[in-house]
Amino acid sequence: MVASTLLNPAFGQANLSNCEREQIHLAGSIQPHGALLLVREPDLEIVQVSANAAEFLGLAESLLGLQLSQIKGDLASRIRTHLGVTLQTIATAVRCRIGEPAVEFDALLHRPVGGGVIIELERAGPKVDVTHQIEGALRAILSAATLQSLAEEAAEIFRAYTGYDRVMVYRFDEVGHGEVFSERRRPDLEAFLGNRYPASDIPQIARRLYERNRVRLIGDINYAPVPLTPRHSPMTGQDLDMSYCFLRSMSPIHVQYLKNMGVAATLVASLVVGGRLWGLISCHHYSPRLIHYEARGVCEVLAEAISTRIAALEGFVQAQATLSVRRIEQRLVKAIADDGDWQGALFDQPQSLLEPLGASGAALLFEGQVRAAGDVPGTSHLREMGRWLDQQPRAGVFATASLGAENPEFEEIQAVASGLLAVPLSNSPGEYLLWFRPEQVRTVTWGGNPFKPMVVGDDPADLSPRRSFAQWHQLVEGTSEPWSQSDYSVGRQVGEILSDVVLQFRSVRTLIVQEQLAQVSQQVRQSEHPVIVADGAGRILVANEAFDRLLQSAHPHFDTIEDLAPYFAEPSKVRQDLRELLTQRRSWRTELLLNARGGQPRALMVRADPVFAAADRVLGFVFLFADLTERKAAEAARRRFQQETIERHRNMSQPLDTRVDLIYRNLMSSLVGNAQIAALEITDGLDLDRVPEMLDSVQSSVARSAELLEHLLWYTSRGGSGD
Repeated sequence: MVASTLLNPAFGQANLSNCEREQIHLAGSIQPHGALLLVREPDLEIVQVSANAAEFLGLAESLLGLQLSQIKGDLASRIRTHLGVTLQTIATAVRCRIGEPAVEFDALLHRPVGGGVIIELERAGPKVDVTHQIEGALRAILSAATLQSLAEEAAEIFRAYTGYDRVMVYRFDEVGHGEVFSERRRPDLEAFLGNRYPASDIPQIARRLYERNRVRLIGDINYAPVPLTPRHSPMTGQDLDMSYCFLRSMSPIHVQYLKNMGVAATLVASLVVGGRLWGLISCHHYSPRLIHYEARGVCEVLAEAISTRIAALEGFVQAQATLSVRRIEQRLVKAIADDGDWQGALFDQPQSLLEPLGASGAALLFEGQVRAAGDVPGTSHLREMGRWLDQQPRAGVFATASLGAENPEFEEIQAVASGLLAVPLSNSPGEYLLWFRPEQVRTVTWGGNPFKPMVVGDDPADLSPRRSFAQWHQLVEGTSEPWSQSDYSVGRQVGEILSDVVLQFRSVRTLIVQEQLAQVSQQVRQSEHPVIVADGAGRILVANEAFDRLLQSAHPHFDTIEDLAPYFAEPSKVRQDLRELLTQRRSWRTELLLNARGGQPRALMVRADPVFAAADRVLGFVFLFADLTERKAAEAARRRFQQETIERHRNMSQPLDTRVDLIYRNLMSSLVGNAQIAALEITDGLDLDRVPEMLDSVQSSVARSAELLEHLLWYTSRGGSGD
């Protein structure tokens, strides 16, 4: 038990050495601008309360053990109508009256892990024009054409709407460091734009909570936490899971962090893209400030719309990269068909090879030869780099922004090659396509010295994160601009295309140079890409192991290409097409369904090309097979997305008058349109394996927005009554 406590410290018991694992969702206390009740169903008996509940609600008696119906007012009747829904991820709000004389409160309901219903109560806030606020903001969000302009619009929208002194849009990089990507602030405040903050400032457990509970608020940083009574939930005998509580107390370390910055109140909205925390919209105020339910709901709807737009813009970048890759592929295929000089085709337009990855140079290491374009190291260094890469784990793409740190032998070339992205062309040693980026000596501005030792005194009150948030500048040498996920995708895609080209090139040589048949055939057989080489009469010369694995059959027996027909759906048509290929001697491109043994048919792209010795004589044919499973899954996900998005969000689930229903339809039309644009850009991108995941994320965001919007409109259309 002691060891577990040290590894996963309880709320408020962490120091800076283990705050990464502090159980912040088990806070056991709330902020005092509200009250919390945990009730047991079905009788709605109050089994746990915040210590301030009776006083906050203006009641004289203790609430523990009472049923909600015994509390003066209409809290019980307002809540009962909502107990038939899940109430698990998005809280439902109702306006209620409690006490005598009656006072209006907003009650937010959700079900925690372990059972029961949590009721969080705050004093009723002012009315909000939801329609006007969301419509105008959506127009600005949808008009943003770049991530930078979108971030600036987001900061402008949130500052104008919430009135906080400072609004920042944080963006996280690949390792979790945060950068202030855009900022709107009071003119007299110091600028934080461009400042970076280390990943350790936001522990992983906090990031997971940000993904669940999308809008969080601290009304007054100097608040005194109000404990729950009893300390443990009677439903579970353990700490109450407060992951979705808007009143939950914040970690003392986080509170101290904000105090060090001079911040008195915050509101933070999550930007979740592709199921991952992309960034935050962080609002700071330098005096206490509360934002009530309706306004927080608008913030959450807008944050979801911004997240969807981010997905669309990032998908567009991927789609543009896809076009560049396809152009490279077209040139290579044409070169193979014309004269076989695919290397010349790869380098005859150097910028088309360099620009998609933002590289300053590229080099090809193939069969002992070196070919290069742009700024690259000398040939001896390039050859040594190939030998060094042979010793690294094969992971498809190797990338580093600090090659000298990876291998000190390359420090002398860091001015040209601090950044390296490499893809293998085959299983043969030393065969790679390399891209380079130069050293970028730059100054990184941190919000405080991230390397300054922590301060931990004998008294827990002495615990303090970085006390100084004055800008701290770090001179970074020996590194290039980091490679992005888009760069990885482009590199991998070009590498796969070149692997096919190399395989086809070697397959052609198998037909042309018989004396090299044994050696080159072995290279073809060992390739990870399925291939068949047949002679001019259709007799199979080579069918590699990758093709055998594709059939899921050990060493299937076939002598001619027509013997392949039974392995596919519609075998008679496939046999006829293969016969026409042999007689007409033209290239063949088609999609076929492979009857995978014991499973669902798999879609394959089949590419067959004749190899001519002269205009009237065919040496043979090369067949390449590509698995289209991921592409088909992506297309199916896109079709499903389009159908479900339109149908699921056409109408509100709860009947409203015609005017409000029309408002809902108009707003949802904009939100769905935003999502459909994102879906188009995502499915045009490179990472087909991520398309279903990304579309599910956008679909989830639309569903979340629809539910939030419905709550808000239903709530406001009744004057906050909750009826």
